[in-house]
Amino acid sequence: MGKALIIGCGGVASVAIHKCCQNSDVFEEICIASRTKSKCDDLKAKLDGGKTKITTAQVDANNVEELIALIEEVKPDIVMNLALPYQDLTIMDACLATKTNYMDTANYEPEDTAKFEYKWQWDYRERFEKAGITALLGSGFDPGVTSVFAAHALKHHFDEIEYIDILDCNAGDHGYPFATNFNPEINIREVSAKGSYWENGEWIETEPMEIKRVYNFPEIGEKDMYLLHHEEIESLALNIPGIKRIRFFMTFGQSYLTHLKCLENVGMTSIEPIEYEGKQIVPLQFLKALLPDPASLGPRTKGKTNIGCIFKGKKDGKDKTYYVYNVCDHEECYKEVGSQAVSYTTGVPAMIGAMMLMTKTWNKPGVYNIEEFDPDPFMDALNKWGLPWKESFDPELVDSEPLTVPEPEPVR
Repeated sequence: MGKALIIGCGGVASVAIHKCCQNSDVFEEICIASRTKSKCDDLKAKLDGGKTKITTAQVDANNVEELIALIEEVKPDIVMNLALPYQDLTIMDACLATKTNYMDTANYEPEDTAKFEYKWQWDYRERFEKAGITALLGSGFDPGVTSVFAAHALKHHFDEIEYIDILDCNAGDHGYPFATNFNPEINIREVSAKGSYWENGEWIETEPMEIKRVYNFPEIGEKDMYLLHHEEIESLALNIPGIKRIRFFMTFGQSYLTHLKCLENVGMTSIEPIEYEGKQIVPLQFLKALLPDPASLGPRTKGKTNIGCIFKGKKDGKDKTYYVYNVCDHEECYKEVGSQAVSYTTGVPAMIGAMMLMTKTWNKPGVYNIEEFDPDPFMDALNKWGLPWKESFDPELVDSEPLTVPEPEPVR
């Protein structure tokens, strides 16, 4: 069928690459490229011998010219960006220059400000359309599957969706006092930033971890979860008609929060460079070097993840509630692909999104968020490739009180 160039060789990329090799009818050839070529070579050595032909390359994903040269050499049907969110725009520039389809799992954020939003990538819409190529944004789990869940709910269960709560629970235990399940720099930036949610056409900002709820997750049980800002809220607010409120919650254990607060208090989570022994260092990057590599957590993580969306809205004039979610087991994931479930739940949808473009199942030039395509083939592929979804039409809600939209303040 075709060839993919995969940029990145961390935990998520490793899962996506395993899955591409399982799906060799579509991914006949892959080239794995990263700043550290030895990591690509190690993965190639593990996976060689199957039907997918694997090559490797060294590339600096911050360097557009290097990326263009590599794309021209490999001539892929798609570039799968599984590097860092800071590198989205350079990779998109290289795809534009070479007229190659693009896919990523997380939206752009500048390295010097912990602010992630879609505007930078949405600015490419016209140029990608003119070039006749597609950029698929956010094909991970959240963002990604959660947005496909929203498109599925709208297509099959609602005339209008009014409320969405996205719930991300990781009940895995890796045995360390403090470690992050994905890139520590991205994880800590996300968690220590202010929270926000979308309500009645505007963003409501909260202090970090200010809003807490306890939720009883299917197959896991009760967990503390906290409201965070998350990027799919921004695109869903645009693409789901009639929406009144969207919130995102993620679970955190007390030990993680206590450690994080202590590290914040002493300045270790700062992204402002400081002078140390004649060198400029960024405290958060130094902390990352001290923490366990998320890729090393696989063999020691036990337990499950549960990620899904609760929708409230109207069908045939009546109120309706619908919950769709996936439960993933850390140990099962490790047995299959050598990674824990956090990498697995992002890596599998990355392969599926790339497959949708490579098979032209999704085929329209421009820059699109994943919920802008037909959800059905993606939902079918989740069941086939390791992330089966479950649904409930009478779920426990996040708030026990009825969801009401406040009356507007009288104008004085």
